Amino acid sequence: MANNEKRGRRSLTVIIIAIVIIFATLSSIVAFIIDYKWFSELGYTQIFFKELLTKTKVGIPIFITLTILLFVYFKTLKKIYNKKMLEFESKDLSRKFNRWIFVGSAALSALLSLIITNRLWYKILEFVNYTSFGIKDPIFDKDMSFYIFKLPLLEEIYSVGITILFIIALVTAVFFALIMASKGKESIIQDIRDRRIDIKDIYTQFMTLASKQVGIILGVFFLLLAFSFVLKTYTLLYSPRGVAYGASYTDLHVTLWVYRVSIGLSVLSAVLVVLAGFKKKVRLALLGPGLLIAVSILGNIVALGVEGFIVSPNQLTKEEPYIKDNIKYTQMAYGLDKIEEKEFPAEQNINAESLKNNKATIDNIPINDRAPTLSMYNSLQGFRRYYEFKNLDVDRYDIDGKYTQVFLSARELNQEKIDERSRTWVNKHLKYTHGFGLAVSPTNKVGPSGQPELIVKDIPPKTTKGLEIKEPRIYYGELTNDYIITNTKAKEFDYPEGDNNKEVLYSEDVGIPLNFFNKILFAIKQGSPRILLSNDITSESKIHINRNIAQRVKKIAPFIDYDSDPYLVIDEGKLYWVIDAFTSSDRYAYSEPINPKTKQNYIRNSIKVVVDAYNGKTDFYQVDKEDPIATTYGKIYPGLLKDMKEIPQGIKNNIRYSQTMFDIQSDVYRTYHMKNPTVFYNKEDVWQVANEKKNKAKDGKIESEYIITRLPDREKEEFVLMVPYTPREKDNMVSWLAAMNDGDDYGKLISYKLPKQKLVYGPMQIEKRIDQDTEISKELTLLDQQGSDVIRGGLFTIPIDNSLLFVEPIYLQSTGDERNLPEVKRVIVSYGDRVVMGESLQDSLNQIFGLQPEQEPQEKPDASQVPQTNKPPVAVGTEQQELIKKANTLFDQAEKAQQSGNWKEYGERLNELKEVLKKLEVK
Repeated sequence: MANNEKRGRRSLTVIIIAIVIIFATLSSIVAFIIDYKWFSELGYTQIFFKELLTKTKVGIPIFITLTILLFVYFKTLKKIYNKKMLEFESKDLSRKFNRWIFVGSAALSALLSLIITNRLWYKILEFVNYTSFGIKDPIFDKDMSFYIFKLPLLEEIYSVGITILFIIALVTAVFFALIMASKGKESIIQDIRDRRIDIKDIYTQFMTLASKQVGIILGVFFLLLAFSFVLKTYTLLYSPRGVAYGASYTDLHVTLWVYRVSIGLSVLSAVLVVLAGFKKKVRLALLGPGLLIAVSILGNIVALGVEGFIVSPNQLTKEEPYIKDNIKYTQMAYGLDKIEEKEFPAEQNINAESLKNNKATIDNIPINDRAPTLSMYNSLQGFRRYYEFKNLDVDRYDIDGKYTQVFLSARELNQEKIDERSRTWVNKHLKYTHGFGLAVSPTNKVGPSGQPELIVKDIPPKTTKGLEIKEPRIYYGELTNDYIITNTKAKEFDYPEGDNNKEVLYSEDVGIPLNFFNKILFAIKQGSPRILLSNDITSESKIHINRNIAQRVKKIAPFIDYDSDPYLVIDEGKLYWVIDAFTSSDRYAYSEPINPKTKQNYIRNSIKVVVDAYNGKTDFYQVDKEDPIATTYGKIYPGLLKDMKEIPQGIKNNIRYSQTMFDIQSDVYRTYHMKNPTVFYNKEDVWQVANEKKNKAKDGKIESEYIITRLPDREKEEFVLMVPYTPREKDNMVSWLAAMNDGDDYGKLISYKLPKQKLVYGPMQIEKRIDQDTEISKELTLLDQQGSDVIRGGLFTIPIDNSLLFVEPIYLQSTGDERNLPEVKRVIVSYGDRVVMGESLQDSLNQIFGLQPEQEPQEKPDASQVPQTNKPPVAVGTEQQELIKKANTLFDQAEKAQQSGNWKEYGERLNELKEVLKKLEVK
């Protein structure tokens, strides 16, 4: 009975394991077929099959070769066993080993082939399809492509070689252990317990049997070690030892020679350990490793001595050539070598004529901030709780014939916000399938309530001329995280209309058709039998998967890095997503890493990805033909990267220079604008991105901003991404960096350097001057105490001709109620030595430049049109005359206070005027 129970338990265990394996295998097969269908539907089957085909091409020859080599190796071991078999009396082991020798060779070869192909297949593709940089390193005179495309493969080959050698050594040790453990009926373990054999005897027996094999394995190990020292010589170009990143004086005069000597000693060690294995002389085997250890210790001592007694006392002199290399190659790695440097005199000579000549710049000065605008979109344009504006994008469009900077955001449908009781399978996957439309507002305009003025709004979209929306539906976006099925019997919810809902049927011929076979596949994949059983799904129905655009592009091309913030573009009435994609590396010689942890030290925004928000069509465009990494991707995956010329013109007009890329470049440029090695060494002219005042937080780094401005020496306004710099630990402004976005100048970087001989206020100094202005400070304090919170917007630095203007909006929000939206109530403008605050941007500009407010001309009324009365004139007494005179005086004072921005005095005079008018009523 007991045996039956044991057999029953074993059978049950086997059945369970079999079921798990079957389901795991089935799940993998289903996932593979679905991925193939999806890639095929998108037209990217060459990418889907590339990995499989490459692994097959690499893996099969490796498997066959390893199987033959291992079979020969194990046959050799078997011969050794046969020679010792009589001594150890183990006929059973001989028969078993003979039976499984080929199977074992094949199984081990399969394992090793899998390890090799998984780790090497992509690096082999890069090695074979590499593109030359045309730039050589200053030490070994090798093209940079060697370090980025070839060296990683060689390092991986070494790593894989060590892994394989370890596995073979382990198998060999197990084999000989089995021989040694098969002494008649009693095991060697029993011999040890009975003290009939000690460890020394075991060692002697093992060396008698396996000394040659141990010698060969160790010989291969030392050859691999020699190979690793060859590779290490090249990695010196990433050394952090010196003053600047890259090979330093000590690295090249000591460490490099230590590596070269170690190469020779490793080869010598390989020869000696093989000889020692055949001659069974342990001391001979230890000679080479002993010398290696001695050289390593001696090398470290010499390196410390050179660093301490030769380099440190003369550091600049010794390290100067390598500092030059670090500056040169870091600038090239981040594209800083192409920055055009210009002088910006900061003349501060803006006048009424300047403002008139730069009207497009003035008209586009942002007075709306991102966060309040996004809150307004969600509050006033969300309409239903399941509609959500996730991110706010900034762009530019021709609106009514004017080049206008705008905010825009997509109204996506967030299925997680559908009422829980209504979140049924039908609603999630058949009914609530898409978002609808977008909101757009100029960055420089607010309505009477102080909130952004919408030029695209509502459902269906109401638009301004030039921004017509023909297809507002968003099936693919940032919040579309689940699959949907279209073209079903159940019509889709389109948008709310009064008490009813509009419905629609999807019109594009995209998606994977749900024939019976595909229904079964997706029912298994999604774990939902409803796909198979639903009466609403027909053979005409189609399933849409991978709709989240970030996940979508990552699945198509996982070898590319992507910006986390896609932006929306309107073209010919349709909505598109544009995603910035980057190529990067941590292997660019002598280039300073962005982050010491990631060690990434090369980056390009070479690729733009465009995703149709309605049908999910995804296209990759190479915008930088000079990037060898992107070009290599194009060789590996033919047809993936399209030429920039193929991008639709409307989308091309709205391509932006990546803010992520610009922020990386501007951060590196803080230090690497210095080209003189002496100045660089002393860090005399290190900059920092300017700081600004943050609401209810510590002062922080100002964010780069897109603005429309006409740069010096330019004929017209352009869409520019810019950031200001100040000296390290100082607040005066020394420079600002601009990236061009329009036309043929796209991607051009210009650094405008300010004169060092005079003070130019920086953003933080302007913030302090705002705080120190008694009138502005009093009014802000007063506003902050009247049931509202004062929120200071971002401080914008606006270049106009050769001068700088600073603008900061002031928001008010009701205290204690987050649902109340911030509203623009004041705008602060600073120019030169003046800071003013007005009710609008124009009001502030009028004050600071002494301009008269623009008023509509009023016609003098015709006497014949003036109503005639027969009432006699009223006699005015002396007291009334005094009150009227005082009222006029108070009115004039109030008006002057208003014009000067003295709101406290303005309020006081109005109160006094009110009292005087009451007295006149009594009189």
